[in-house]
Amino acid sequence: MVQKYQSPVRVYKYPFELVMAAYEKRFPTCPEIPVFLGSEILHESRSDDGAIHIIERSCKLNVDAPRLLKKIAGVEYVFFIQKNTVNWKERTLRIEAHNETFANRVVVLETCSYSVHPENEEWTCFEQSASLDIKSFFGFESTVEKIAMKQYTSNIKRGKEVIEHYLKELISQGITCIPRWTPPSESGQKDEQTLAVGHDADDVPVECGARGTTKEQAGSSCSLTEAVSPDADKLDADYIERYLGQLTPMQESCLIRLRQWLQETHKGKIPKDEHILRFLRARDFNIDKAREMLCQSLTWRKQYQVDYILQSWRPPALLDEYYTGGWHYQDRDGRPLYILRLGQMDTKGLVKALGEESLLRHVLSINEEGQKRCEENTNLFGRPITSWTCLVDLEGLNMRHLWRPGVKALLRIIEVVEDNYPETLGRLLIVRAPRVFPVLWTLVSPFINENTRQKFLIYSGNNYQGPGGLVDYVDKDVIPDFLGGDCVCNVPEGGLVPKSLYQTDEEPENSDHIRLWTETIYHSASVLKGAPHEIVVEILEGESVITWDFDILKGDVVFSLFHSKRAPETSHKEATLPSTSIAGDNMQLIDKTWVLGVDYSRVESPLVCREGESIQGSHVTRWPGFYILQWKMHGPLPCSGTSLPRVDDVLASLQVSSHKCKIIYYYEVLASKDFRGSMSSLESCNSGFSQLSGATTSSSQSQSSSHLSR
Repeated sequence: MVQKYQSPVRVYKYPFELVMAAYEKRFPTCPEIPVFLGSEILHESRSDDGAIHIIERSCKLNVDAPRLLKKIAGVEYVFFIQKNTVNWKERTLRIEAHNETFANRVVVLETCSYSVHPENEEWTCFEQSASLDIKSFFGFESTVEKIAMKQYTSNIKRGKEVIEHYLKELISQGITCIPRWTPPSESGQKDEQTLAVGHDADDVPVECGARGTTKEQAGSSCSLTEAVSPDADKLDADYIERYLGQLTPMQESCLIRLRQWLQETHKGKIPKDEHILRFLRARDFNIDKAREMLCQSLTWRKQYQVDYILQSWRPPALLDEYYTGGWHYQDRDGRPLYILRLGQMDTKGLVKALGEESLLRHVLSINEEGQKRCEENTNLFGRPITSWTCLVDLEGLNMRHLWRPGVKALLRIIEVVEDNYPETLGRLLIVRAPRVFPVLWTLVSPFINENTRQKFLIYSGNNYQGPGGLVDYVDKDVIPDFLGGDCVCNVPEGGLVPKSLYQTDEEPENSDHIRLWTETIYHSASVLKGAPHEIVVEILEGESVITWDFDILKGDVVFSLFHSKRAPETSHKEATLPSTSIAGDNMQLIDKTWVLGVDYSRVESPLVCREGESIQGSHVTRWPGFYILQWKMHGPLPCSGTSLPRVDDVLASLQVSSHKCKIIYYYEVLASKDFRGSMSSLESCNSGFSQLSGATTSSSQSQSSSHLSR
């Protein structure tokens, strides 16, 4: 595999001619670089007017490699051929170098260039690129590659120090200005100017203070205006350090190469540099893996218009009231701080009232806002801020949060965020974790990237108070009042979402944008008088588990579960209704010609479900075949001549619509081995938001349970 390196644009705040004079001091030998043992001129030529000067040298290097490897290779030193071409008229220097030793086994190519800064002719720019291709090396290809890359990157750092040393030496000698080249016809040949320019293949300059500036002025030069890239398509080393942080030479190279590839292949707008860098960090600076991940994310952003979500997304009023999260100043490191009171959030109610689409869009808008706040804090604090901190309060977390559909929705949101917002979370502080938290963590942690998991800090009980707690990461005057601090936090307190706000298919979430969530967890259905709603589940093997979770939004229904060896035919059947409009979300499967006990059998006793109730349950199948879940309208049982109707039935019949009931439901089939431990996720009604009723039904033919909450 060919290893490549590309440097950022490094800016000398000195004229080109002075920088060239500094390079001349490095030849024929340079004690400042021990690996460079010396050089010998092989060829030298000048143009007639003296504007172009070409020098070709043989450079002798002492590579820091194991003695055994040198003995096997049969060489003590490595020789490179370097060709320097300086153009005094254009004020440019181009350096081309390649290895002479082992040229048939290893190919090392390097190109460097010096030129005048496009916005300031008194400054000099430097760029460097190189490639390493090891074809064969006595079976030590991998070892040689590691040694070569380590040697190369270390010499880059050393080269910066050397150039700074020679520039200071020139200035100490009083040489602060060297006249520019002029044609011979105007001033004659200037031998003192056409210097024999030398440059080592591993040399990279550093940024120096501008001539005549004080240390304070030089130190303040890394402002937004100073750190402007010499070319719109290139990155300045000052800019990288100021806005992106300290990167190794190879990390800088990966960023620049990926950025260049995007400019070539994605015409038009490309991601911001800090966004590209996040994807590189997420893939440990493996440029191929980072490119694949980033391209998938860019396609996703374009398809769903995520770039415009902050302008187009307006959270529903329900989210503003019941979503217990919000931004709250910043942490000690300057990262934006987001507070989420997850334990106080009715996640089940939000999913049922708003749908997964709205929740996902809201989470994406939070991530987009987080990136925007990072940029603002970078400018505010004068140092790179590329991630934010999240403080999660789990006070109130209980079994309702382990409700299976909700966990599935959470895992889907985590997947989307991990794929498209990598390395945006700097730290996650979890406080007041209850005993049930390990169960939730076991479900969620496998879907979280290892790098992200290492940023989690978890405190149980009151361990977050005092030294070693929140005060180590958040200033005391920013800690929210509900965590014992003095700062008033405007994050909503949450609460139970009224069931009257639960959404049905008749109330679409939002049709103004492309749906991010293509599959909804909950479905809604109408149960009509004389036309029950039915769904079929095919079981190929016994010992599977059918689970369900549904809410009665309107009317009273009877829930039943049947088994049949025959596949029912799907049909929308009209009911005997006075109205001519039939709901399109009603489905009937059991044919009227079927006989109970012959064509199909009941495997669950009928369960009467009242308006406003939530039902969760499961059934362990015993036989393969087709299982039919049925909801039908409940009416008072016919009375015998000697009995009177119950008061509850009479009241129910008066309160409920005569012709139509509404339900929202979720169901899933699990293998028996996967069902172990998931029962708690179905019993989501065990919470302070709802009361568990002892309504449990069972069948002699199966193991089953249903739970009800009002």
